This record gives sequence, C-alpha cells and structure tokens, in this order.
Amino acid sequence: MRQARNCWPALVKKANDALTQTQAELTQALARVDQLRASHQRLCRLYDEYRLKEQQPQDQLMGMQASMNQRQFMAQLLNLQHRVVLDISKAETEVSSLRKKRQLAEIELQKMQALEEQEQAAVRLEQQKQEQRHMDELGLRQFNLRLQG
Repeated sequence: MRQARNCWPALVKKANDALTQTQAELTQALARVDQLRASHQRLCRLYDEYRLKEQQPQDQLMGMQASMNQRQFMAQLLNLQHRVVLDISKAETEVSSLRKKRQLAEIELQKMQALEEQEQAAVRLEQQKQEQRHMDELGLRQFNLRLQG
C-alpha cells in the first residue's frame, strides 16, 4: 500500500518558516521607517524652534559667538534631516523589497500546501482503489463458493 511521502510536510514547514521569517523582517523594517519618520519630525520641529528664536528680536543682543554657534547648530540639524531623509528612502526600499519577498514566500507556501494535498489525495485514491479490488476479490470468491456449493 502506498504511503504519503514525508517530504511534503517538511517542505510545507520550510515554506511556512520562510514566510514567518520574512514577515518578522518586514515588521522590523516598517518599525524602522516609523522610527526614522519620527526622528525626522523631531529634527524639523527643533530646527523650526531655533529658526523662530533667531528671527525674534532680542532684548539683549546675542553675542557674536552665540549667534555663530546657533547658526552652526541649525546647519547640523539640516544635515541630520537630510541624512534621515536618505535613511527613510533606503528603509522604504527595503520595505518594498520585503513585501515582494513575502508575497513570493506566500506563493511558495501555497504551492507546497497544494502539492501536499495532491499527494494525500493520490494516496487516498490509491487506497480506495485497493480496497475496491479487495472487495471485488471477496465478492468473486463468495460467488464461486456459491456455485460450487
């Protein structure tokens, strides 16, 4: 009697594990994008605060060194904003790539599950045919015994 091959459950598990791993990576990448966007917003707010301070008339004149330090700090904030925007772009590209990878992993899992189901159906069909042959043989023997008796 034919047995279902043991490879299909293993291949289904492997495909499922790959899908789970990809989903976890995608979740982390999405969290990274959110983190970077929050950082970008904080940097923008901080820059805007310093820009407003610079534009407000001061009761006492800010010293030349303090003014230069503030401008230098604002330039550093702009530089950080630019770097975070680049990081966001890279992270979004990674998210897009991981979404495609997840979609392929889902397709692979569905394929392995379908192959496993086909194997099980083929085994059941063969078992049914074998049982039917066995029943036919029994019926034929009983018929022959009745003819002899």
